[in-house]
Formats: sequence, C-alpha cells, structure tokens
Amino acid sequence: MQVMPFWGCMIPLKYPQMESAVRYSLTKLEIELVDDSRFSCCPDPIYFKAGDKMRWFTLAARNIAIAEERGLDIITMCSGCTATLCEVNHHLKHDEKLRDKINENLKSIGREYKGSIRVRHLVTMLRDDVGLEKIADSVKYRLENIKIAIHYGCHLLKPSEIMNVEDPLVPKILAELIRVTGATPVNHQEYLMCCGKACQEQQLSLNMSHAVFQSVADSEADCLGLICPTCFDSFDLGQLRVNRNFSKKFEIPVIYYFQLLALAQGASLENVGIKFHKIMPEEFIKRLNTTLVTA
Repeated sequence: MQVMPFWGCMIPLKYPQMESAVRYSLTKLEIELVDDSRFSCCPDPIYFKAGDKMRWFTLAARNIAIAEERGLDIITMCSGCTATLCEVNHHLKHDEKLRDKINENLKSIGREYKGSIRVRHLVTMLRDDVGLEKIADSVKYRLENIKIAIHYGCHLLKPSEIMNVEDPLVPKILAELIRVTGATPVNHQEYLMCCGKACQEQQLSLNMSHAVFQSVADSEADCLGLICPTCFDSFDLGQLRVNRNFSKKFEIPVIYYFQLLALAQGASLENVGIKFHKIMPEEFIKRLNTTLVTA
C-alpha cells in the first residue's frame, strides 16, 4: 500500500521523534510512504481560516492537488492538518461553484483541484484499511500493565459529517488501537476535552489543560496518549506552565500513539525519542522497560 504522508509544520520542526515513530511503525505494516517536498502548511484550521477563508481553501486545495498528481491518498499525523485538508476536500467535492472559484485561483500556479483522492488521519486509515488484526500481528512486545489515558482532541471526530470517523460523543477508535499494543485504554472523565491550545485567553487555556491533567491523575493512568502534536505541545511543555500557575506537581508523561505502537513493534526508547519529552519521569521509563513482555 502506498500513501502520501502530510507531516505538517510542527512534527518536522519541533517533534521529529513522532515522524521517526510513524516511519518505524508503517514499515512493520508494509505501508510505503511516498514523500513530496512540495507540500506547504495545511494551513492552520483556526486562525488562518478565520483570517482569510478563501486563501485557506486555496492553499489547502494546492496541497491536495499535489497528491492528486501522484494519484495517492493523503494521510495526516496531525489533527489540525486533518481538520483543514478533510474539510476543504469535502466542501470542494460537494460545491461546484466553490471548486470553480478555487481552481481559478490555482490557475496562476498551473494546478487544478479534481477531488480524486481521500484525506484521512493515519489512525483512521489503520483501522479501516490495515485492520486491527494485522496491527496486532505486528506487535512483538506487549505493553502489558500500562494504563493509557486517552485524549481525542477536537479535530479527529468533528464535524462528524466531514470527518466520518465514528460517533464523536462515544468514540472508540483510540481505545481499539491502544488495546492492540497490549496496553489498557482509560476513558477518564475529560477524555473528550479540548487541549485549549486555540484559546486566545491564556488563563482559559491553562484551565482546560488543568482539567485534563486532574482527570488523568484521578484515573490513576500511567500516561496520557494522544494523536496530535499540537495537543502534545499543550500537555507536555504546557504541563510545566500549568504546574506553575496552579501550584501543582503533575508529572504525567505524554505519549504520541505511534511512539507506543513502535515500542510494541520492537523499537527502542531511543528510536522513538522518549528522551526529548519535557515530562518523562524515570519511574515511567522503568515501567515501560519492565513491562515489555514477549507477545
């Protein structure tokens, strides 16, 4: 299977360990990534979209048109990129007048949006095209006795008529994908809460992140698992800000799902860049090392 990875901005520039983990995992699943250096920023589904929606449509359509030239679907590893590219792809496929207007903009750079490919977050592709059974078969070491608090974020599931993943109020995709690693998923009280990254009011953002941390701590999970680098930024680096603001001592390790999957498939902690995380208690690292058991 061949797909085009859309890495976005944050993963290559700030969290390359996430890219390393994805590449490791997909090699084990016999998925070939066809990279293209011509991709730009998605662009951002919140501030850029609010500032100039037609330019937002045009830039996103350009990215999709690049993949259409290769005849390959796009997979995203960032929920924000997923939100932009999926929404634009959906609207341009269903709105002929809008599609014509955007293609008029693209003429100046010799491109055309045709609506011939799909755009999905990688976790959706894994569930729907690869299948849980094949993922489970790729697992070499089971992450038994590790409890992972789930964080969905805002953009993977909503709006449901565009994302078309599952019921956004009762999701299960991340729990299913965590279980195949041997770990135990935990749907804590605030597992559907926004990370707060997009809030312009800093205190509101801190309050939302604090609510998630408290919920995870109350659940007694070992770590917080997620699928978006922006959410990761809010909860890893952001945990330091929350601790200062609320006089707390949260030490909740935050893990990108594909780091967990790569570990279960045989990658080392060095391979997946655990050492680059701001919050990574030694106790959790020991727990990972001692609970890796042969599948």
